[in-house]
Amino acid sequence: VQLQASGGGLVQPGGSLRLSCEASGKVYSRNVMGWYRRAPGKEREVVAIIPTHGNADYRDSVKGRFTISRDDTKNMVFLQMNSLNPEDSAVYYCNIWQTSGSYWGQGTLVTVSS
Repeated sequence: VQLQASGGGLVQPGGSLRLSCEASGKVYSRNVMGWYRRAPGKEREVVAIIPTHGNADYRDSVKGRFTISRDDTKNMVFLQMNSLNPEDSAVYYCNIWQTSGSYWGQGTLVTVSS
């Protein structure tokens, strides 16, 4: 399974960005797709995950600001990020977990700065 993420960039505090990630290859009908991030000097952390069936889950610091969604007809996952602040700056990675394994995209850089 290959993942291709896009949508990162430079945005001012308070701004918005929408990340997209497309999975290709042998994607199973049941999986969990998610977004993770790694800021400079920090460990990678989960941002949001969404299963094929079930509710999305978010880390506390992004609740109410970020929304994860998926389009299973296109094997895509999205992350709408609003009210961005400098602490959200990081490389964002998409991930898909299914019974064959866990797969990662290449990462897309999000920089929140004035």
